[in-house]
Amino acid sequence: MANNKLAIIGGSGLYDIEDFKNREFLDIITPWGKPSDQILKTNYENKEVFFLPRHGKGHFISPSKINFRANIDALKQLGVTDIVSVSAVGSLKDNLSPGTFVIVDQFIDRTFARNKSFFDDEIVAHVSMAHPTSKGLMDACEDSIKREKINYQRGGTYIVMEGPQFSTLAESNLYRSWKADVIGMTNMPEAKLAREAEIRYASVSMVTDYDCWHPEHENVDVQSVIKVLLSNAEKAKNMIKNLIMSYENFIDPNDPTNNCLDVAIITDPKKRTSKTIEKLKNVAGRVLKK
Repeated sequence: MANNKLAIIGGSGLYDIEDFKNREFLDIITPWGKPSDQILKTNYENKEVFFLPRHGKGHFISPSKINFRANIDALKQLGVTDIVSVSAVGSLKDNLSPGTFVIVDQFIDRTFARNKSFFDDEIVAHVSMAHPTSKGLMDACEDSIKREKINYQRGGTYIVMEGPQFSTLAESNLYRSWKADVIGMTNMPEAKLAREAEIRYASVSMVTDYDCWHPEHENVDVQSVIKVLLSNAEKAKNMIKNLIMSYENFIDPNDPTNNCLDVAIITDPKKRTSKTIEKLKNVAGRVLKK
């Protein structure tokens, strides 16, 4: 248990918690370039935790421009074993009103302008994404949310759209016909890359609006989204504090994420160059040999 390390990927405001002491901001270099920003290393009740602002502090990186590979590589370098994503989403269901938290368990990836794999040059790997989030970490998130009496739903499908524009009405209705629950712009390829790096992943999505399908909420705007986000901020911070204290109690030693690369890499070892092995050493060094 001592080797487990938790990271939260989300807005920079999530770590503005007075209880977090001994803050250290880390500049991490990766083979994929720079992460979104410095990574905060801090602790709560003697528990170490890392925070990474996905869009950079001040929200200056568009969803399509996020360097997801660098973000995941950097966290892997720090020894992170568990990632909880906290993000804003639109609702595609009547019952998921603004302010509701959704513990996502499935994704539909509709992005098209992003680098989605660490294994895209010389070495090929096919990891399973049938169940993209880790049950134990989802259990930990649910327990942490329940303690704060937050309105939530366990399970749900997250449509990941390219953005940065919001959906057209036709798109929104299409996604509703697919029975998706929420829509956002950030959890893919983040979840795919976390799996390739053998990091357990869970997503807590905070509903901020009804997307444009709802007749009473046809025009989604940033101001209304921010208003709901701010109202959720304290709940999210308390959820995170609960999570830091308890997540290790829910870790499944048999989680398929833990060793998924054992059966994923298909490339003949003779074709694996030293250059590529070196590039992949942080995320796949456990299974790749020079």
